[in-house]
Amino acid sequence: MAVRLYPNVLRPSSIFPIRYSKPTQIRRFSVQNCSMLDANDSRKLILEVKEKLEKDYSSLPLGKNGRDDEEMILWFLKDRKFSVDDAIKKLTKAIKWRQDFRVSELTEESVKSVAETGKSFVHEFPDVDGRPVLLVVASKHFPLMQDSVDDQKLCVFMIEKALSKLPAGKEQILGIVDLRGFGPQNADVMFLTFLFDVFYYYYPKRLGEVLFVEAPLVFQPIWQLTKPLLKSYASLVRFCSVETLRKEYFTEDTLPANFRD
Repeated sequence: MAVRLYPNVLRPSSIFPIRYSKPTQIRRFSVQNCSMLDANDSRKLILEVKEKLEKDYSSLPLGKNGRDDEEMILWFLKDRKFSVDDAIKKLTKAIKWRQDFRVSELTEESVKSVAETGKSFVHEFPDVDGRPVLLVVASKHFPLMQDSVDDQKLCVFMIEKALSKLPAGKEQILGIVDLRGFGPQNADVMFLTFLFDVFYYYYPKRLGEVLFVEAPLVFQPIWQLTKPLLKSYASLVRFCSVETLRKEYFTEDTLPANFRD
């Protein structure tokens, strides 16, 4: 169980330098590569899932992101390599979570107070690969002073907003964590774990890559604590510099204002 990391947890002896050398090829997940099934076979599996959900989970809601949402069913089938039982298990958990978390009730107004901190927002332009960009400014996050539930609501709202900006043919978003100015007072292992858990369980394979930009030495023990909890999702993380971000992920016109000279 993840716990929030408070400033006094940091130990100087745990700090090691972070190198910005070019990483090995980052494995990007793609649901399109999970299946060799044709449209007819996929359709049969979708209907099978719908029938089982209607029979065994009739209390779950209907409609968009509900138990009869065929697009959502197909996505979870792909995520679970078209195993009906595995897809149902993960899908029902996701639908129930959306219901309990009241995802459909999240609005700009409902997260306004925490959004005004500027700690997280969806960039107006996609990256060079056409992916919507969700940007987090770590130096504006203060876990001892801010409500964790409000932070979680903002996180989910911004994920939903980024996904709503997916262009045709694109399925994943880019996450950027600006770590310039990060200090012990900003450390929050619990929230970082929540973020990756949300992507794994409820938005599977929607996160294409996560950039940790200009990570200071003090961030290293945070990463060492968090990395084992992320499992395969840790492979999506790339530590990089602002210069790399500018050259490889954006054009001069689409670069977020945070990273302009």
